[in-house]
Amino acid sequence: MLRNTPGEVERRNALLTLVRLGWGKDNPAFRQLWTTLFMPDATPEQADWFNELQRVTTSPENAVQLLAEGGKINVIDLLPRVQCPTLVLHCRDEAAVPITEGRLLAARIPGARFVELPSRNHLVIPQEPAWEIFLRALGEFMEWDTDVSIQTTLRASNSQ
Repeated sequence: MLRNTPGEVERRNALLTLVRLGWGKDNPAFRQLWTTLFMPDATPEQADWFNELQRVTTSPENAVQLLAEGGKINVIDLLPRVQCPTLVLHCRDEAAVPITEGRLLAARIPGARFVELPSRNHLVIPQEPAWEIFLRALGEFMEWDTDVSIQTTLRASNSQ
Protein backbone atom coordinates (compact mmCIF):
# COMPACT_ATOMS: atom_id res chain seq x y z
CA MET A 1 0.00 0.00 0.00
CA LEU A 2 1.15 3.51 -0.64
CA ARG A 3 -0.56 4.88 2.45
CA ASN A 4 -0.78 3.32 5.91
CA THR A 5 -4.05 4.56 7.35
CA PRO A 6 -4.99 3.43 10.87
CA GLY A 7 -7.69 1.17 9.40
CA GLU A 8 -5.20 -0.40 6.97
CA VAL A 9 -2.70 -1.05 9.78
CA GLU A 10 -5.42 -2.71 11.89
CA ARG A 11 -6.53 -4.83 8.92
CA ARG A 12 -2.97 -5.92 8.17
CA ASN A 13 -2.37 -6.85 11.82
CA ALA A 14 -5.52 -9.02 11.85
CA LEU A 15 -4.35 -10.76 8.66
CA LEU A 16 -0.89 -11.27 10.20
CA THR A 17 -2.47 -13.09 13.12
CA LEU A 18 -4.44 -15.36 10.79
CA VAL A 19 -1.36 -16.11 8.67
CA ARG A 20 0.73 -16.86 11.75
CA LEU A 21 -1.90 -19.29 13.06
CA GLY A 22 -2.92 -21.13 9.94
CA TRP A 23 -0.77 -20.70 6.83
CA GLY A 24 1.09 -24.00 6.99
CA LYS A 25 -1.82 -26.16 8.13
CA ASP A 26 -3.24 -28.95 5.98
CA ASN A 27 -6.64 -27.26 6.21
CA PRO A 28 -6.62 -24.56 3.50
CA ALA A 29 -9.16 -22.36 5.33
CA PHE A 30 -6.60 -19.71 6.29
CA ARG A 31 -5.12 -19.58 2.80
CA GLN A 32 -8.64 -19.51 1.36
CA LEU A 33 -9.01 -16.10 3.01
CA TRP A 34 -6.24 -14.82 0.72
CA THR A 35 -7.65 -16.63 -2.28
CA THR A 36 -11.07 -15.08 -1.72
CA LEU A 37 -9.49 -11.67 -1.20
CA PHE A 38 -7.33 -11.87 -4.34
CA MET A 39 -9.61 -13.91 -6.62
CA PRO A 40 -13.25 -13.80 -5.47
CA ASP A 41 -14.51 -14.81 -8.92
CA ALA A 42 -12.15 -17.76 -9.35
CA THR A 43 -13.47 -21.13 -10.42
CA PRO A 44 -13.11 -23.90 -7.81
CA GLU A 45 -10.10 -25.22 -9.76
CA GLN A 46 -8.43 -21.78 -9.82
CA ALA A 47 -9.09 -21.33 -6.08
CA ASP A 48 -7.62 -24.76 -5.30
CA TRP A 49 -4.57 -23.91 -7.44
CA PHE A 50 -4.03 -20.57 -5.66
CA ASN A 51 -4.50 -22.15 -2.20
CA GLU A 52 -1.84 -24.74 -3.02
CA LEU A 53 0.45 -22.18 -4.66
CA GLN A 54 0.47 -20.18 -1.43
CA ARG A 55 1.29 -23.24 0.66
CA VAL A 56 4.20 -24.43 -1.49
CA THR A 57 5.79 -21.06 -2.26
CA THR A 58 6.54 -19.83 1.24
CA SER A 59 6.58 -20.90 4.86
CA PRO A 60 4.18 -19.45 7.45
CA GLU A 61 7.11 -17.52 8.95
CA ASN A 62 8.06 -15.99 5.61
CA ALA A 63 4.43 -15.17 4.81
CA VAL A 64 4.12 -13.28 8.11
CA GLN A 65 7.42 -11.46 7.56
CA LEU A 66 6.55 -10.53 3.96
CA LEU A 67 3.18 -9.17 5.02
CA ALA A 68 4.62 -7.29 8.02
CA GLU A 69 7.52 -5.74 6.11
CA GLY A 70 5.42 -4.94 3.06
CA GLY A 71 3.26 -2.70 5.20
CA LYS A 72 6.29 -0.64 6.20
CA ILE A 73 7.38 0.18 2.66
CA ASN A 74 6.53 3.68 1.50
CA VAL A 75 7.75 4.68 -1.96
CA ILE A 76 5.37 7.58 -2.58
CA ASP A 77 8.13 10.20 -2.52
CA LEU A 78 10.29 8.17 -4.92
CA LEU A 79 7.65 7.78 -7.63
CA PRO A 80 8.41 11.09 -9.40
CA ARG A 81 11.95 9.80 -9.98
CA VAL A 82 10.80 6.85 -12.11
CA GLN A 83 12.11 7.50 -15.61
CA CYS A 84 10.98 4.49 -17.61
CA PRO A 85 7.75 3.80 -19.44
CA THR A 86 5.20 2.68 -16.88
CA LEU A 87 1.87 0.91 -17.21
CA VAL A 88 -0.31 0.61 -14.12
CA LEU A 89 -3.14 -1.91 -14.43
CA HIS A 90 -5.63 -2.06 -11.59
CA CYS A 91 -8.94 -3.83 -11.08
CA ARG A 92 -11.78 -1.47 -10.26
CA ASP A 93 -13.62 -3.43 -7.58
CA GLU A 94 -10.93 -5.56 -6.00
CA ALA A 95 -10.72 -5.90 -2.23
CA ALA A 96 -6.98 -6.54 -1.82
CA VAL A 97 -5.71 -3.10 -2.87
CA PRO A 98 -8.08 -0.14 -3.35
CA ILE A 99 -8.12 1.34 -6.85
CA THR A 100 -7.21 4.71 -5.34
CA GLU A 101 -3.76 3.24 -4.70
CA GLY A 102 -3.32 2.32 -8.36
CA ARG A 103 -4.49 5.75 -9.45
CA LEU A 104 -2.12 7.43 -6.99
CA LEU A 105 0.79 5.34 -8.23
CA ALA A 106 0.09 6.26 -11.86
CA ALA A 107 -0.47 9.93 -11.02
CA ARG A 108 2.90 10.22 -9.26
CA ILE A 109 4.97 8.50 -11.97
CA PRO A 110 5.70 10.90 -14.84
CA GLY A 111 4.02 9.79 -18.05
CA ALA A 112 2.53 6.62 -16.54
CA ARG A 113 -0.49 5.13 -18.26
CA PHE A 114 -3.30 3.93 -16.02
CA VAL A 115 -5.75 1.23 -17.14
CA GLU A 116 -8.76 0.43 -15.00
CA LEU A 117 -9.88 -3.16 -15.38
CA PRO A 118 -13.53 -4.19 -14.81
CA SER A 119 -12.93 -6.87 -12.21
CA ARG A 120 -13.27 -7.79 -8.54
CA ASN A 121 -10.12 -9.90 -8.74
CA HIS A 122 -6.63 -8.70 -7.87
CA LEU A 123 -5.30 -11.43 -10.16
CA VAL A 124 -7.05 -11.17 -13.50
CA ILE A 125 -8.39 -14.53 -14.68
CA PRO A 126 -9.16 -15.68 -18.23
CA GLN A 127 -12.92 -16.09 -17.94
CA GLU A 128 -13.61 -12.45 -17.06
CA PRO A 129 -13.98 -9.45 -19.41
CA ALA A 130 -10.96 -7.76 -17.81
CA TRP A 131 -8.69 -10.49 -19.21
CA GLU A 132 -8.85 -9.30 -22.82
CA ILE A 133 -8.45 -5.65 -21.76
CA PHE A 134 -5.43 -6.65 -19.68
CA LEU A 135 -3.89 -8.55 -22.60
CA ARG A 136 -4.52 -5.72 -25.05
CA ALA A 137 -3.11 -3.01 -22.74
CA LEU A 138 -0.05 -5.10 -21.93
CA GLY A 139 0.48 -5.98 -25.59
CA GLU A 140 0.25 -2.34 -26.66
CA PHE A 141 2.60 -1.27 -23.88
CA MET A 142 5.12 -3.95 -24.86
CA GLU A 143 4.57 -3.17 -28.56
CA TRP A 144 3.60 -6.75 -29.33
CA ASP A 145 1.40 -7.71 -32.25
CA THR A 146 -1.60 -7.57 -29.95
CA ASP A 147 -4.11 -9.36 -32.17
CA VAL A 148 -1.83 -12.39 -32.54
CA SER A 149 -0.77 -12.35 -28.87
CA ILE A 150 -4.32 -12.00 -27.56
CA GLN A 151 -5.75 -14.74 -29.79
CA THR A 152 -2.90 -17.12 -28.89
CA THR A 153 -3.31 -16.42 -25.16
CA LEU A 154 -7.09 -16.73 -25.28
CA ARG A 155 -6.86 -20.07 -27.09
CA ALA A 156 -4.36 -21.34 -24.51
CA SER A 157 -6.47 -20.19 -21.54
CA ASN A 158 -9.68 -21.66 -23.02
CA SER A 159 -8.06 -25.06 -23.52
CA GLN A 160 -7.22 -25.42 -19.81
